[in-house]
Amino acid sequence: MAKDHIFDIIKKELEGSDLAPAKEEIGKVVSVGDGVVQIEGLPNVVFSEMVEITRWPAKTDDKVVPALVLNLEEYTIGAVVLGEDKDIQEGDLVKRTKNILSVPVGEALLGRVVNALGEPIDGKGSIDATEKFPIERPAPGVLDRQAVSTSLATGIKVVDAAIPIGRGQRELIIGDRQIGKTALVQDTILNQLNEPEETRPICIYVAIGQKASKVAQMVGELESRGAMAYTIVVTATASDPASLWYIAPYAGCSMAEYFRDKGKDVLIIYDDLSKHAWAWRQIALLMRRPPGREAYPGDVFYLHSRLLERAARLSKEKGGGSLTALPIVETQLGDVSSYIPTNVISITDGQIYLETDLFGKGQRPAVNIGLSVSRVGSAAQTKAMKKVASQLKLDLAQYQELAAFVQFAQDLDEATRKRIDRGARLVEILKQGQFEVLPMAQQVCILFAANEGFLDEVALEEVGAFEKRLLEYMRNEGKDVLKDIEETKDMSEETQEKLKKLLHGFK
Repeated sequence: MAKDHIFDIIKKELEGSDLAPAKEEIGKVVSVGDGVVQIEGLPNVVFSEMVEITRWPAKTDDKVVPALVLNLEEYTIGAVVLGEDKDIQEGDLVKRTKNILSVPVGEALLGRVVNALGEPIDGKGSIDATEKFPIERPAPGVLDRQAVSTSLATGIKVVDAAIPIGRGQRELIIGDRQIGKTALVQDTILNQLNEPEETRPICIYVAIGQKASKVAQMVGELESRGAMAYTIVVTATASDPASLWYIAPYAGCSMAEYFRDKGKDVLIIYDDLSKHAWAWRQIALLMRRPPGREAYPGDVFYLHSRLLERAARLSKEKGGGSLTALPIVETQLGDVSSYIPTNVISITDGQIYLETDLFGKGQRPAVNIGLSVSRVGSAAQTKAMKKVASQLKLDLAQYQELAAFVQFAQDLDEATRKRIDRGARLVEILKQGQFEVLPMAQQVCILFAANEGFLDEVALEEVGAFEKRLLEYMRNEGKDVLKDIEETKDMSEETQEKLKKLLHGFK
């Protein structure tokens, strides 16, 4: 009793003094498998906190393995291992870090390729980033946003004219595998070279579950064309564990928000969210969460909504920066009514639908204009593009209706024949190869020529060659017109007359 009494006195004396021992919460691993650990202890741990797992008994060459807490149960917590779990055993010690999972942000990341934790994997040395952001951050409130009204040019005629994207918008790119979804977003990144440096968006490309060779090929293409200077590539490759697939988009979004909050425009691409949902389903099932429709957990909608809601155009009081999101979703045999596609369609502000049949017929990009929509629409177009695009969409809609109606008819009246011929040429002029992005002014001139009937006499198979010659002619003879459209973002009547004169001279 005397000993206990003395111990209590000493303990009371030490409490609150500098000599008090630091309290450290320690738990232990009770089970491990498939990248998921169940842990006992750590009663004060919080959701999304990082914990560190170390071997017990300890050895000198042991590595500390990080894990992310995702399940808080009555007696145990569930965490996913951020890396390999082969060295973790039952009974290993788990220590709290009291830190939420965060990634480095800042200018130092531009031009770099990093993994889902923000660590460099491009062999160019360490990244000197002084700030870190948590991967989960609240989306801006309604009062912190302003209307989307500034164009984000993709350099792709069919998108900029018919399905315009605005800065701060969320536009879904959807279609089957291997029909040009990644090519479309890669061209969008490259086209930002045509933007003035002061208004050029920062681009962040998040690759989820892709082959490392494919990502390396894309990075090489961007580097060779000078686009990596304003681009960050975040990748969780096919060989990485599902936990990194799950983290990657949120990490990329936090990196983007750093620039957005500084008043800059940012474009982020998630390639693709189907694989992201698969990774979350795998983690959730291993965590023993109850499966729902198509075996996805009940929070799979929230998984993507809390990510995509972070895209916004901030109000002037908040700096006026914008974050534009282009999520990609892969469909199976064109089925847009399955679970994940319908979820993401309902969260975004429109979709660009790429169709396998059009791809098979040689349409590049294989955009189905009838099923594609932008809910921001012409509000995000320049005045010059708006003037040529309204007529284009009307002519294309009439062509599609007539083509389906008269495909078996033999005798057509002259007016119907003319509409079909013009529509066929419009479809042809909208074809565009990869890496052939065009500045807005050049797109406007081509579409103006099509609307004014300058293509009507050109043979269908000659339309592509006609376009190339016309562009070359405009760069040489029509510099003033191109410059005027580029600077004013409009087409005055005087400019239209000059352009018509140039086109007549070209003919």
